[in-house]
Amino acid sequence: MKKHIIALAALATLSVGAAGQASASSVHTVESGETLWSISQEANVSVEELQTLNGLNSTRIYPSQKLKVEDKMEVHVVVKGDTLFEIAKNNNLSVDELKNKNGISSDIIRPGEKLVVEGSKTASANSSTNNVTRKAVASATNEMTVSATAYTAYCEGCSGVTASGIDLRSNPDKKVIAVDPTIIPLGTRVWVEGYGEAIAGDTGSSIKGKRIDVFMENEQDALNWGRKTVTIKVLD
Repeated sequence: MKKHIIALAALATLSVGAAGQASASSVHTVESGETLWSISQEANVSVEELQTLNGLNSTRIYPSQKLKVEDKMEVHVVVKGDTLFEIAKNNNLSVDELKNKNGISSDIIRPGEKLVVEGSKTASANSSTNNVTRKAVASATNEMTVSATAYTAYCEGCSGVTASGIDLRSNPDKKVIAVDPTIIPLGTRVWVEGYGEAIAGDTGSSIKGKRIDVFMENEQDALNWGRKTVTIKVLD
């Protein structure tokens, strides 16, 4: 967990129309309090893609900075009753083309989900390579047994902001785990036995190899968790 609040980012603005279509802004002025991680969630890209798109070597971005969020594209916001077939047909795509644009393999979609229907989700050749690498690592570690400990956002010397920019003190109900990024890339969704679905959003000097640290809102819950061996599953 970072000891100084450094990463500030801009949230991609999506304007939703009556037909559930949205146009992603290509450039946004950085506003205080936002993070690369929150941008990646809203813009449907990875943190690595945002860094590549903007030529960033770290998560350090500042208020008033112009941040390119995504190449211009059209996004369909899924509503109840939508199917991939209907969305693809309405946008002159095949179902396979729609899946490929969004990097999905399942036919299951949920209300509120954003699907790219025009333009490329991948920002550049480099970000595409990063995304493929990320998926390959996740696939290779789809299910594993790890040693799990727990931590809080109020440890001595901690800022409460994770390595990927999540403010845990402002979001105490968020499910976050600290991981070794060479085993589970930051931004990956995982399911943890006894904890539930979480985001791999933090790192730690002692979190190496097949070991994780699960975030708990209060110290007593972290102490009650202790150290245990659990099964985790990589969801994406």
